[in-house]
Amino acid sequence: MALLNEEQESLRKMIQEFAQQEIAPKAAHYDEAEEFPWENIHKMADLGLLGMPISEEFGGSGTDTMSYIVGIEEISKACAATGAIMAVHTSTGVMPIYLFGTDEQKKKYVPDLASGKKIGAFALTEAGAGSDAAQVKTTAVLDGDEYVLNGSKCFITNGGEADVYTILASIDKSKGTKGITAFIVEKGTPGFTFGKKEHKMGIRASATRELIFQDCRVPKANLLGKEGEGFKNAMKVISGARIGISAQAVGIAQASYEAALEYSKVRVQFGKPIAKQQVISFMLADMAIKIEAARQLVYHAAMLKDAGKPFDTEAAMCKTFASDTAVGIALDAIQIFGGYGYTREYPVERYLRDAKITQIYEGTNQIQRLVISRNILGKF
Repeated sequence: MALLNEEQESLRKMIQEFAQQEIAPKAAHYDEAEEFPWENIHKMADLGLLGMPISEEFGGSGTDTMSYIVGIEEISKACAATGAIMAVHTSTGVMPIYLFGTDEQKKKYVPDLASGKKIGAFALTEAGAGSDAAQVKTTAVLDGDEYVLNGSKCFITNGGEADVYTILASIDKSKGTKGITAFIVEKGTPGFTFGKKEHKMGIRASATRELIFQDCRVPKANLLGKEGEGFKNAMKVISGARIGISAQAVGIAQASYEAALEYSKVRVQFGKPIAKQQVISFMLADMAIKIEAARQLVYHAAMLKDAGKPFDTEAAMCKTFASDTAVGIALDAIQIFGGYGYTREYPVERYLRDAKITQIYEGTNQIQRLVISRNILGKF
């Protein structure tokens, strides 16, 4: 475990105890039922976990990034879907308004979001615009004192359950990403509806839905930032969000490792616990090494962010390594469980299903490698 200061360690222990007692026992149920875990969300709101890095002035807990990352790790270890809801709500639901909103927008939206009274979401992805954000087809046309939005978004985490959405739309397609602009759109706004709920491989308790805009009129007061700066600001937010997803991956990996470790001590083959078989003990050693390496990368990126230093490259690095590690550790855990690992009697098959998404959202790992290579090569 990476060293934390006394306050951070105390917070970690508190969240860990809460997560293991209140969230972990229900994780399998929520996964099986594909049910949004509102009970978890309400309890987390009561503890101030849904606005950790937001200042107390705006209803948050005022923690540093490191504390927030530790929180995501512990919640995700107990239930990756709940960790995803927390991470997306905070990093991309609240943060865009907190960072780029006007004073009026911050006062109107951030306190309710940071306190967990309302849930936030972020919508950039479209059917033809995932990694290639310049292909956004959703449009926003100014009409008097309102923007009229038309188009759709897909794979939106917290979709349908969230109350407040940051929507990226193009005001001028000829400008590519420089035409992309952000808007705050509230659930219930006429012309804003939801499409199908996705039935996913993993993090099935989190809601993932299509958003549909048909002549949706949004007041000019809900323009988030300046026209044409939506993509630039979104990338700043997403870079920070990648650290959160990395922490989620570490939490999943830790859960997989601990399950395999405990099972290896009680599963007897050839007259002794399989943990005493060198092939298994070496697997466990490699798992422990990789998890700690991933955690150190994640914590390093969080420390850079807290210090106000550039962290884009480190965020991409930790996201790539931690997510690849989570998938690999979950696979090894299943192997240690043998046939039982392939069944739903034990949680490791769920950990694998949950781990896979961390290689995809907030930018696929292929895109992360593109970011890293561009940053380390520079111009030459």
